[in-house]
Amino acid sequence: MPYRRLPNTDKARLKALKIALTKSRELPPFKLAFSQKSNQKLQGFLHRYENAMSFYNQTFVLQTKKNSQYVASMKKARIYISHFIQVLNMAILRGEIQPDARKYFCMNVNESRIPSLNTEKDILKWGEKLMKGEAQRILERSRPVTNPTIAHVMVRYETFLEAYHYQKTLQKNTARALEKLSELRTEADNIIVQIWNEVEESFKDLPDDLKREKAREYGLIYVFRKNETRSLRFCNSLQTGAG
Repeated sequence: MPYRRLPNTDKARLKALKIALTKSRELPPFKLAFSQKSNQKLQGFLHRYENAMSFYNQTFVLQTKKNSQYVASMKKARIYISHFIQVLNMAILRGEIQPDARKYFCMNVNESRIPSLNTEKDILKWGEKLMKGEAQRILERSRPVTNPTIAHVMVRYETFLEAYHYQKTLQKNTARALEKLSELRTEADNIIVQIWNEVEESFKDLPDDLKREKAREYGLIYVFRKNETRSLRFCNSLQTGAG
């Protein structure tokens, strides 16, 4: 026997609900295969569910669209921060700037290694250290680092910082929309199960094939198991051969 398969995606749930709603509008209540109580739940719920799906899709698309700009700004900030430190190290190596200049940037005076800039937090941390440290050095009339200057680094850093906060806001909006949609999925499943149970109950006295045929008109989905599918094909081939 085939088994009933409930929808497991938002698109499939919405389709099942809309098929039931269409039936409720096509048929008078006394001919409808599910109750008016379920019909009222359906009509009161469907609009909220559809709106939640639409809002989640909008927030997700916007987050994805803006992500490429965010990644580009992060890459630029990382490059400028890395180049500033490299130029600082080269100036120290040439004797143009004293090694103790590194202490302004919270670096080991004898350490020329470029710090890790792999994460967002790394970039934000080192960008802030460079800006504060170079501002203090210039205030004390020390020779500034050039090519890039700290002003160039600051532009890239602030562009990234703005994009970072915006992207985090988009991520929060998407997460909230998904949470709301997830809550409604449970309600959608309960309504679908209730309607489908009532539909099958209405057609329970019909032969199995006819019962499933009638139920499919209300959106119910029946699936044959693998062994049943092979058996059905075998029977069909025998019937074709006999004909």
